[in-house]
Amino acid sequence: MLNGKTILITGGTGSFGKKFITRIFSQYEPKKVIIYSRDEYKQYLVKQQFAQYKDKIRYFIGDVRDRDRLYRAFDGVDIVIHAAALKQVPAMEYNPIEAIKTNIHGAMNIIDAAIDRGVKKIVALSTDKAVNPINLYGATKLVSDKLFISSNAYVGEKDTVFSVVRYGNVVGSRGSVIPFFKKLVESGAQELPITSFDMTRFWITLDEGVDLVFEAIEKAKGGELYVSKIPSFKITDLAKAICPKCKLKEIGIREGEKVHEVMITEEDSRFTYEYDKYYIIYPHFDWWDFDRHFTKGGKKVKEGFRYASNTNERWLSVDEIREALSKIDIVY
Repeated sequence: MLNGKTILITGGTGSFGKKFITRIFSQYEPKKVIIYSRDEYKQYLVKQQFAQYKDKIRYFIGDVRDRDRLYRAFDGVDIVIHAAALKQVPAMEYNPIEAIKTNIHGAMNIIDAAIDRGVKKIVALSTDKAVNPINLYGATKLVSDKLFISSNAYVGEKDTVFSVVRYGNVVGSRGSVIPFFKKLVESGAQELPITSFDMTRFWITLDEGVDLVFEAIEKAKGGELYVSKIPSFKITDLAKAICPKCKLKEIGIREGEKVHEVMITEEDSRFTYEYDKYYIIYPHFDWWDFDRHFTKGGKKVKEGFRYASNTNERWLSVDEIREALSKIDIVY
């Protein structure tokens, strides 16, 4: 699938990018991997981490806001994974224009560059916050998702394919609740702050996120939005798994924060099909052809189906969370 291909990852120095690089070289023999990001220091660190692949990895300093730079970077590229985004919810509430420039204008630049440079496949990473968004980050990602899906109608005679992969916060990733709780416990805290005792989340690891992207690269025909089938957990159970003796204090949700994660809405259910390990939300446009674009093996979900962390059929217990924590890397 990726053997002999040139793959470019925007925002490739983040948690996802590093895991994706590891998996690519452990499973495939790509022609070249290009890391496209704006932070030269993070590129330096990644270059040290993957020094054994120095003949296969190229480091391209650039911003997705820079259309001309993207055109240069995409020359000769077969596959693009778009992971770059401004995503810290409170920061984006305070700096809305910056979120629009990166998450929306940046998406438009990637679409234009990909089509004009003849990139074969583009997989854009999305977020649960793009579903019925209540914060600016989610709103910009909703627009980004729709741009990537709709772009399949503008490729003309070219065989460029755009798809989207959606999942929530990756467990253990930098800035997430797990390293936050871990730091508190390591510093001697006897109490953990919980924004809402009712809060639930989906549990997805970096490896599972990469698996879904691989699936999209292999099978996407244009316009699909992939959603992983993963378990849910209660934030209070996570806190108990990390520190059984700690007291829990409810402090109230932050600006732009949801109590539950929603991946598929009732409205989306009309176009959603269930597969063994994921769901696919198909687009509802005149250009989308069922016989040509549909992935075989899917079963239509019931109308009114809703895929949310609080109504999920699969749940992790405290013991299961504790066991799962022992198997993941925590990024501080």
